[in-house]
Amino acid sequence: QVQLVESGGGLVQAGGSLRLSCAASGFTISNYYMGWFRQAPGKEREFVAGISWGGGMTSYIDAVKGRFTISRDNAKSTVYLQLNSLKPEDTAVYYCAARNSRSLDARNYNYWGQGTQVTVSS
Repeated sequence: QVQLVESGGGLVQAGGSLRLSCAASGFTISNYYMGWFRQAPGKEREFVAGISWGGGMTSYIDAVKGRFTISRDNAKSTVYLQLNSLKPEDTAVYYCAARNSRSLDARNYNYWGQGTQVTVSS
């Protein structure tokens, strides 16, 4: 059974940091491009960051460049998202997702986690 389980979310003050984790099971994570998405209330789910199969190539939206870092440990079947210098506008539910090729479109992803809430207070 394919599962993606996110953890690490929480409430943090502006300027603070969090580290999100996404533990995968039921499939070989090294065969998949991994992405982090977020969805704020009343907004569409948006791509935040993605990482290639071996971790050598990463992509970020402009809003998080220089503040967020995506990484992966295929031996542990885990993907991470380090969130630094958090802003209130980063408040959202964060999801990880897997796809067999690179895409920034949430509709193209095969597997999804249940999400973890990140709330940034001002």
